[in-house]
Amino acid sequence: MELTGVINNGAVVFDQPCGIPDGTKVTVRIGDLSKEQPAPATLGKRLLKHAGTVAGLPEDLAEQHDHYLHGTPKR
Repeated sequence: MELTGVINNGAVVFDQPCGIPDGTKVTVRIGDLSKEQPAPATLGKRLLKHAGTVAGLPEDLAEQHDHYLHGTPKR
């Protein structure tokens, strides 16, 4: 679970009600929220590492994928 909030008079005040009972022990990690976080890699970039790794596929699969998937005539 990750909650955000601010310190107010020495106590953590959460941004949203969280329902944590009084007396519950917690650990607080201080983060520098002013630093911009790097954008996660797009799906295309994550899949690119697999490009060219499958053996035995037809060389014209990219151009003729409808033929191989649906049986349409080759173009």
